[in-house]
Amino acid sequence: MPDLEELARSALDSVYDPELDEPITDLGFVRSVAATEAELTVHLRLPTSFCSPNFAYLMASDAKDVLTAVAGERRVVVQLDDHHDSDLINRGLAADAGYLGTFGAEAEKDLDELRLTFRRKAHTAAMERALTGLLRADKELKEEDLHDVRLGDLPAGLTTDALLRRRTSLGLSVEPGEPVLVDEHGEPYPREEVPLRLRFARSIRISIDGNAHFCRGLLRTRYPGSETDQTARPHDPSVSAVAGEEARAS
Repeated sequence: MPDLEELARSALDSVYDPELDEPITDLGFVRSVAATEAELTVHLRLPTSFCSPNFAYLMASDAKDVLTAVAGERRVVVQLDDHHDSDLINRGLAADAGYLGTFGAEAEKDLDELRLTFRRKAHTAAMERALTGLLRADKELKEEDLHDVRLGDLPAGLTTDALLRRRTSLGLSVEPGEPVLVDEHGEPYPREEVPLRLRFARSIRISIDGNAHFCRGLLRTRYPGSETDQTARPHDPSVSAVAGEEARAS
């Protein structure tokens, strides 16, 4: 059923790797999608067999949630392949046991706090991309001046759209008059702290982008041919670019 399979893949675009801040479809983590009159089945794969079980479960669970919304009366089956906890995770997904029900005593807490932590990191990285873009576009602009930049000052485009999505995920205002450089609660930093905060944000962004680049390479090594399922981000750096930015930020 090609129409449903296409719809399912589109739905999976909204499922993000929490650590890499990229859709699992762009990363190539979706191995296959198959639909019949009775069932919608998706197989997921990860760069290594030892990827963090909580991240793996979170992505697989989110995938099942979005697929259930488009599957109608069909049974939804999400299978995580080739992971050291595949059997455990797949049983938990099939039983809708939740994270705590799946991992039992091994699960210290539910995933809400973990999800929030990585949403905050993604927001920090998105702020840095937007503000660094302004600095590069206007050589007269100083880092301290970023204190006064508002959302409405940002140019239209993918970078600004991504920042607005990250703010929305944290419940922060996206009104044009809101300051761009803020903490996780939406409070602006003092002007004198802006250079330090920007460097901190840059280190987070470099870490996220570098990990994403590394994991993409691991997936291609583990699953030859998977590169055809990967979609690069406009700001996805090369290894040399990451190293150069780390040197400049230090």
